[in-house]
Amino acid sequence: MIMLDANKARDDLENILNTKEYRVYYNDSKGFIQIWWEKAKEWIAEQLEKLFPAIKSASSASGPILIAVIVMVIILLALSAYFLIRNTRRNLILRKQKPLQSMKELNWTFERHLEEARKHEVLEEYSFSTRHLFLSLLLYYHEKGWLEARIWKTNWDYYDELRKNDPLKADQFYRLAHFFEDVTYGERTVSNEEYVQFKYEAMKWLGERGEEGIS
Repeated sequence: MIMLDANKARDDLENILNTKEYRVYYNDSKGFIQIWWEKAKEWIAEQLEKLFPAIKSASSASGPILIAVIVMVIILLALSAYFLIRNTRRNLILRKQKPLQSMKELNWTFERHLEEARKHEVLEEYSFSTRHLFLSLLLYYHEKGWLEARIWKTNWDYYDELRKNDPLKADQFYRLAHFFEDVTYGERTVSNEEYVQFKYEAMKWLGERGEEGIS
């Protein structure tokens, strides 16, 4: 009789635990985050079992894997935000700043700017060298008829002009303009290695005429 009562009590307890009302109460008491965490682990375990049928303990491995996935997602989001903010800032600078600051700079030939860049390069004044080398490139483009240099124009205006006629030149100009802006307005210190790379990229467009003006 006592054994029958114990079995009946056990059966009644199982029935209570399996009722919808108890499951709802149990789920509510666990909290949203815990429920989400368990569902996420179950989903990862299912995916692991599909990809690797030989794995028998996928559910136990899903916890650490889920943590690793969350960490990777956070890192990727942080990097995406960083590059988005940096590019947005650069584009704003590109739209505002005017590379030619005076009529004197506009009236100089691109060869004159090349010569000035060479003088500063010898003195290891790479910020000034960068400025004159970029202005040389800008006026060379003007001489070739690829854009129209004006004192009121920004680098974004020049980029837009180039993009309409030659996207390849526009992309190259965009990269060089960003470096020029960082150095000129962002107070970036230019190393010898950075200047050599900038000079190499600029000289590819200046070609043989440019090589005569700067070594």
